[in-house]
Amino acid sequence: MTTFLSDSEHPQDVKAPPKSARRRAREFVLQGLYQWRVGGADEAAIEAYAPEMEGFAKADREFFVGTLRGVMAQQEKLIEQISTHIDRPFTELSPVEACILLLGSFEMLNHAETPYRVIINEAIELTKAFGGTDGHKYVNGVLDKIAGVLRPTEVAARKQGK
Repeated sequence: MTTFLSDSEHPQDVKAPPKSARRRAREFVLQGLYQWRVGGADEAAIEAYAPEMEGFAKADREFFVGTLRGVMAQQEKLIEQISTHIDRPFTELSPVEACILLLGSFEMLNHAETPYRVIINEAIELTKAFGGTDGHKYVNGVLDKIAGVLRPTEVAARKQGK
C-alpha cells in the first residue's frame, strides 16, 4: 500500500523559526557593507537608509550600528587577518563573501561573549542566503582558521569536547 503525504505534511511547508533580532541585524550589516564596498556609500548614508528597509524595525539596532561602524573602522586590520587564510588576494573575493568574512572576523575579534561556532554558523547562513552556490563552504573554512588564531582556547576546548 502506498502512503501519500497530506498537504500539511510536506517538508517544504514547515515554517522556519522566526529570525532573532541579532540575525536580522547581521543581514542589514551585510547589506550595508555591500553598499559600502560595491557602491561607495559612506557610513552616514548606510545608517540613514537602513531604517527604511523592510524588517529593520525588528533588528537589533545597537548591534547593527556598532558592527557596521566597527567593521568600517577596523577594515585594514580585518583584511590583514583574513588575507593570511585565503588562497587569493582579498580584492578578488566575491563582494558578498568578502563582506561576510569582514563581519565574521570583526565579531570574533570584538564579541568574545558570542561563541565562535555561533559566529561561523551565522556567517554560513548569510552566505547561503546572499552568496554564491558553494560560497558557504569557503567562508566556513576561512572563519574556522581565523577562529584558531583569535580564539585558540575556545577552539581547543571544543575539540576536546568540553
